[in-house]
Amino acid sequence: MPQPVAKLMHKRHLAGMGEHQPGLFVSEPAIPPPTRGGQRPLADRLRPATLADIVGQQHLVGPAGALTGMLARGQLSSLILWGPPGVGKTSIARLLAAASGLAFVQLSAVFSGVGDLKRVFEEAGRLRRTGQVTLLFVDEIHRFNRAQQDGFLPVVEDATVVLVGATTENPSFALNGALLSRCQVLVLKRLDDTDMEALLARAEAEIGHGLALTAEARAAVRAMSDGDGRYLLNMAEQVAGVPCDAPPLDAAGLSEFVSRRAALYDRDREEHYNLISALHKSLRGSDADAALYWFHRMLAGGEDPRYIARRLVRFASEDVGLADPQALTLTLAAWDAYERLGSPEGDLALAQAVLYLGTAPKSNAAYKAHKAAARSARETGSLAPPAHILNAPTKLMKKLGYGDGYEYDHDAADGFSGQDYFPEGIERQAFYTPQDRGFERELAKRQAYWAGLRKERK
Repeated sequence: MPQPVAKLMHKRHLAGMGEHQPGLFVSEPAIPPPTRGGQRPLADRLRPATLADIVGQQHLVGPAGALTGMLARGQLSSLILWGPPGVGKTSIARLLAAASGLAFVQLSAVFSGVGDLKRVFEEAGRLRRTGQVTLLFVDEIHRFNRAQQDGFLPVVEDATVVLVGATTENPSFALNGALLSRCQVLVLKRLDDTDMEALLARAEAEIGHGLALTAEARAAVRAMSDGDGRYLLNMAEQVAGVPCDAPPLDAAGLSEFVSRRAALYDRDREEHYNLISALHKSLRGSDADAALYWFHRMLAGGEDPRYIARRLVRFASEDVGLADPQALTLTLAAWDAYERLGSPEGDLALAQAVLYLGTAPKSNAAYKAHKAAARSARETGSLAPPAHILNAPTKLMKKLGYGDGYEYDHDAADGFSGQDYFPEGIERQAFYTPQDRGFERELAKRQAYWAGLRKERK
């Protein structure tokens, strides 16, 4: 849409004004910011030119989207854009101003104060009297205190400005009720794997060649970005530095590439690690006598008994786990006894823990479940809990479907509703598989019982 001359002149005026006012930014600065080699960052070069270019927010900018409808009706209201980082909040605000013919002013609540707001409101009021409306975009709007938020009320109410606030925090808790009542809250979604791949394709088109990544490494880039499109493009810009004729980076190579600046840690005292390894593996092999020998070898070598105590606690969780739940309790008690008694009296308590752990039934099921769940959490990123298990203390949250369909387990047959508590978007996972040893025999029976009920009630 051609921009009126008056609007362009207004932008130049604001650009000059912004040079002297902290926290004030406007679109189309007269001099682009300097970048490496004189080139703008990839994320900036790929900033969407139209609302249709926004990725992952079709419920807002698609043909039937909320913002599309507002623009079609010519009824753009003040908005709060709520969503995680890197999903397009700033771009949407800029494009709404362009599509509506509004003057665009941007503030960051992190760097702005009352003085900045007053100057913006005065300038917006002057323009309003000439028939020009200002779209004021406030990034991190939740950072403004209650009094500062109240300052928006009169200029929003009399349409001096169309306020578009961006926040990563729940507006129900982060913003005043009075301000919320004058704005429409729009929820932006975390970018999914398909969205991230689309951004990677755009990055490659802009760069002019494909990224030197195997399919596995490409998937890792998407997963590491955790739904943040800006972070993804920054990573793509780094990977673009890999020579085109070099072998593609696999997942391991990518990890080394992105962490190559990390300082290496020089592990000396090799005998120290050899002996703790011997102690740990003797315990795992249920050879209590050998474990006791290595325990005393370490004490004789001058090892700090507290270090041994920490490793015994780790072993109780990693290698005994729920096969004997008392193992962790007893080991912590032994550590506490050592702290109270010191050496040599407290050494006996640690020796007792060594013997208990060496003779306890072993299971690494809890350890494996812990690692599997951690891996799944990293790969799936910031998926939200299913709506039915979210609390809904505010009207906005109830309106968004929080708590709908939740079944109170104590009211269900056998005290078990069988509902799914995993986030939407991933299948139910089975991380914990109890062993047929020690107390885990009982836990396996419980797991099987609940699995049967879940299947029956699904």
